[in-house]
Amino acid sequence: MTTSPELGVERRAGVLWLTIRREERRNALSPAVLAGLTEALAEAQGERGLRAIVLTGAGDQAFCAGADLQSGQSFAFDFSEPTGAFARLLRQARASHLPLVARVNGACMAGGMGLLAMCDLAVAAPHARFGLPEVKVGLFPAQVLAALQHLVPRRRLVELCITGEAIGSAEALEMGLVNHVDADLDGRLDWLLARIADKSPAAIRRGLYTLKAIETMDFEQSMAFTESQIALFAQTEDAKEGQAAFREKRKPEWTGH
Repeated sequence: MTTSPELGVERRAGVLWLTIRREERRNALSPAVLAGLTEALAEAQGERGLRAIVLTGAGDQAFCAGADLQSGQSFAFDFSEPTGAFARLLRQARASHLPLVARVNGACMAGGMGLLAMCDLAVAAPHARFGLPEVKVGLFPAQVLAALQHLVPRRRLVELCITGEAIGSAEALEMGLVNHVDADLDGRLDWLLARIADKSPAAIRRGLYTLKAIETMDFEQSMAFTESQIALFAQTEDAKEGQAAFREKRKPEWTGH
């Protein structure tokens, strides 16, 4: 995982920070950003020392404004390719077993809403704005819907899609787009990360796998899957250590296995 001019990649203790560095373009997406994010997420899965991944944008004006319409190349697809760069990123995020945390430091629009939705948790600044303005330029947030449709109520989602109007952070919090809104954005982010870091890495890793696996299953399928998964959870070293620590009234020492 390497830093590039358009994407900062930085490891801070057990947290990987991915920062879109296109502040002059309101951190709009580019081929390099999409490829860099996909690569970083894929490589991070094999690093057992990582506890979480933070995704954010440079500056304090925009998290991500979506496609870079100024480039004129945002929708110039190679039709010989069966999958697109943005879709590959969303698929890679879906396959992540590390908690992805969005640090929404400003405007979160269009494809930026896809980045937000692909994350497991989100913290936003009070001045952040959220929207799906694609209809204003004759488009529709098609791929974004794959990530958003299970995150917010359908009627709210339809309104966002067909009016193209943005909402504020308070409304985003109320509808479940973000977990927390705080003027002390980094303080709240650190608080949230600390609540992840002291828990079992193995339980979180297998837990995210389980959560994502059952989202498209019916009740009987999800029950059959989860009753087998709980038996596997119990066999991990972390599960044995956690229960022993509980009985012995001490802090657990996680190995992540």
